[in-house]
This record gives sequence, structure tokens and C-alpha cells, in this order.
Amino acid sequence: MDSEKRLVAEAAAELVEDGMAVGLGTGSTVAFLIPALAARGFREIRCVATSPATEAAAREQGVAVEPFEGLDHLDIAIDGADQVSPEGWLIKGGGGALLREKIVAEAAGRFVVIVDSGKAVPKLTRALPLELRRFGLPACVRRLSAHGELTIRGWPPSPDGGLIADLEIDLAVPAPISAMLDADPGVAGHGLFEPRITSDVLIGRGTEVENRAISG
Repeated sequence: MDSEKRLVAEAAAELVEDGMAVGLGTGSTVAFLIPALAARGFREIRCVATSPATEAAAREQGVAVEPFEGLDHLDIAIDGADQVSPEGWLIKGGGGALLREKIVAEAAGRFVVIVDSGKAVPKLTRALPLELRRFGLPACVRRLSAHGELTIRGWPPSPDGGLIADLEIDLAVPAPISAMLDADPGVAGHGLFEPRITSDVLIGRGTEVENRAISG
């Protein structure tokens, strides 16, 4: 799928204009976005990264990255996804940066998701990544385990030191699951992204890019 990832990454890079504040996501598709941005030779874009890995990769390509504390709005954010439903629900966070990815997406005037064709699915089926707070962890685990099988990843932690876990849960109706996780104080963040967050999904299909506008 690398050719499809490269295709959508290059298409997304064309949406960026000099002078923009840009959010850079995390993952294998974003790995193709960074050199595509570097090749455009921008002089005045301001970028923030959702993970140390993305920040390091951007700096290696000569793309300047700054702390997010210096910006209160992003013009555009571009990121991948683990799965995209026809309604525009996303599962994200396989790489463990899901909380920062959601913070960046919410701050952007336009959030563009870039995926290969294998990530566009009829319904969400993957285990759902979570970032859990360490304080009161056993109680949080007990609550979440009532809804599905929970597995805490051994390492690495999130970019902010949280514990990353995966919850096997039925996502046929995502909205109540998202609300339940938002309400749990032990959950710092979860990888379900509502359709309202996303502006566009660019899907690489062979040699073409499908642009799926999200109205949620």
C-alpha cells in the first residue's frame, strides 16, 4: 500500500499554502507527507507535531516544528487513520499518540485524513486505542473491562507518559461508546474520532485519490 500512501500524502501536501499553521500527524502515511511538504520549499509555514517521531522526521527533512504552546489555532492538520467508516468515524492511535492527535485535529480549521484503500472499511472493527491515566488505574481497568476485553500495552507510553491500552468492543454504533469513554475520568483520551472533527478523507485507490467530504 506504500504507493497509495505516497499518492494521498502528496495530494494532501498540495492543500498546504505558505504562511499556514499546520498540524502534522503520526504514522506510516504521514511519513510520506513530510518529504512531500519539504519538497514544496515553504518559507513561512509553522508546524506542530503530534509525536516526537514526527517532530524528528520533520526536522530531518528541514521542516520547522515548534511547540504547540505558541499557537492557538491551526489552519490545517493532516493525519492518517487506522480505519475510516462510510459515515466518517475514525479509529486512530495505533501508534500511541491518539490524545495529541485529537487535540491537534480539534484545533484545526480543516482536518484532512489520508489513508490507503485498506483503511476505508464498511464498519469499524479494530481494537480501540486508549490513553489511560496512571492514578486509579485498577479502578479504571475494572470499569472498562465491563464493556470489553482490555489489554494494556507494555511499552512505549504515550508522548505525554500515559499508558496505552486497546479495548476490544463492539463499535457498530460508535457514538455511545465515544460518550462513555469521554465520561470516564480515568481515560485521558480515546481513538474514536467523531465525523464532525474531519473535513475531508483522501483515500488512495490504485493510481487515483478519492476525496470523501465529511458532513458530520
